[in-house]
Order: sequence, then structure tokens, then C-alpha cells
Amino acid sequence: MTPRREQGEGLTVRALPGTGLVLTRTFAAPRRLVFDAFTRPELLRRWHGARGWHLVVCEVDLRPGGAWRFVSRGPDGAEMGLGGVFHEVDAPGRLVQSEVHDGWAEGEALVTTVFDERDGRTAMTTTAHYPSREIRDSVLRTPMERGAGEAYERLAGVLTEMTMKGEPR
Repeated sequence: MTPRREQGEGLTVRALPGTGLVLTRTFAAPRRLVFDAFTRPELLRRWHGARGWHLVVCEVDLRPGGAWRFVSRGPDGAEMGLGGVFHEVDAPGRLVQSEVHDGWAEGEALVTTVFDERDGRTAMTTTAHYPSREIRDSVLRTPMERGAGEAYERLAGVLTEMTMKGEPR
């Protein structure tokens, strides 16, 4: 049986057979807006990270072969960095990228995020494949699930605010 857990409003985290992990969340916003929030530094800075964490470095070269780099700082001054390279960019429907956390010798994850819009709501499905089942399981033991849930709650608020203000899409 595959574990399935929910955190926050609508975030579902599920381990796949093998080395994969799937996160799903639906947002009350069109997919163009959600895609932009995942790829534009000025929007990422407004929501990315768990409660109390904020991006202090946010670099995005949004093209196949382009690099991305985030560094988050927590309330106690701790920093966490990660980055990778975009393999596919199919706006506003799909992103495929590598992901490596600073100090993580285990290798990179391959992360695919799909944005599917229906009736003005966007379902986000992120699938991460890790180098081994052990690494995937170690990720599940971290506070990643709580942090992602909190970040997506922040994102939902940003999307609501943008939709109400009629910000450009």
C-alpha cells in the first residue's frame, strides 16, 4: 500500500512505488497565474518557503538549460539553498527541472510540475524522482511536507490577492 497524507488545505503528498514522490494541490486561480507564481522571482519571493522562511536569493533563467537557484533564510538565521537546471519549459502547463539541495551528496532529483486548469482553478501536480527509494524516504522524514503545505497556503493567499487586484497575468 502506498502512503498518502494530507497537510494544510488540500496538499496531498504520496509516495510512488520505486523512487517517486507526488505532491498535489489545487489553487483558485488560472494556470497562467499559478505558473507565473512558480517561475517569476518577484512572485516567488512573496510566497516560497515555510512559515518564517523567506527567499534571500531567487534566480530563475526560465529556459531549457537555464539554471535556477534559491536560498531561503529562516527566523533563526539558518539558510537553506537549492538549485538545478530546467530541462523543459512549456508555459503555462509544464516544468521539468533538476533539484539539488546544498550539502546533499545523494544526487539530484528530477522534478516535473504540471498545471492543469479547469473552471478557473488550477491543479498542480509535482512529481519528484530521487536517485533511490532510501533517499525518497529520507525526504519524507524531513519537515518538507509541513513546509510545502505552509508555502502553498502562502501562495494561495498571494494568488487571491493578485486575482482581486487584477494584477497582470
